[in-house]
Amino acid sequence: MRKPQNKRKSERQRPKFDKKHQQEADVPTPEMDDVVLGKHATIEALQANRGNKLFLQEDIKGNKIEEIKQLAQEKIVSIKWVPKSKLDEMVDGLNHQGIVLKITPYEYLSLSELLEKTKEKENRFFLILDSIMDPHNLGSILRTADAVNVDGVIIPKHRAVGVTPVVVKTSTGAVEHIPISRVTNLSQTVKELKKDNIWVFGTDMEGTDYTQWNVSGDIALIIGNEGKGMGQALKKEVDEMITIPIEGHVQSLNASVAAGLLMYEVYRKRR
Repeated sequence: MRKPQNKRKSERQRPKFDKKHQQEADVPTPEMDDVVLGKHATIEALQANRGNKLFLQEDIKGNKIEEIKQLAQEKIVSIKWVPKSKLDEMVDGLNHQGIVLKITPYEYLSLSELLEKTKEKENRFFLILDSIMDPHNLGSILRTADAVNVDGVIIPKHRAVGVTPVVVKTSTGAVEHIPISRVTNLSQTVKELKKDNIWVFGTDMEGTDYTQWNVSGDIALIIGNEGKGMGQALKKEVDEMITIPIEGHVQSLNASVAAGLLMYEVYRKRR
């Protein structure tokens, strides 16, 4: 067990703890990573000064469209009116709501940059995503992370989805507000976090009931892959495993649902 909450981090003794994937074909191709789709995501990207060129469906109207046009003009982003078929072709048939914004590439942080960016904060809360493959899951997780003021999200460079148009759209623009670090090795990342006195928690079918979870101090929470959960090597590096009790016939929750529940548990306890 962890030491009482009034114990300084430097004095703590670390305890010893030991749906199927979305097909890669369903993940947007790298060529599409320079676009944002939909109304809310477009507004957030424009406000973040990442817009290059705005494509609007030639017959689209509405108050939200006027807001986007005005914002694009303020940010000196050119606007081009095109047929719906052209937008469909640009985004390979994804739902664009009549709006496609060409953007500058998303800039990931290194782990050291993320830690430096947050070093003055107290009770930091990081999320580590172990090989999340579904862009809808990543987008939903980022949307919740923004809602509860997560300080940063860490994802692997390989065998995982990155920031794609679907992720941006699903997050409704939250991706512009959550720092994301992309790293080569998650196990090594966990070791680096521990050196910075950050307590790292994994998620599994067996572990401490999440309602009994001690969330004091700087913490990081790992959410495992949609089908396989956390990797075995990564499990060996964590300080403690957290579990969400399940009494029904299905023995696991969707990754974004589990992440959302646990993020809000941290938020609830810290309030």
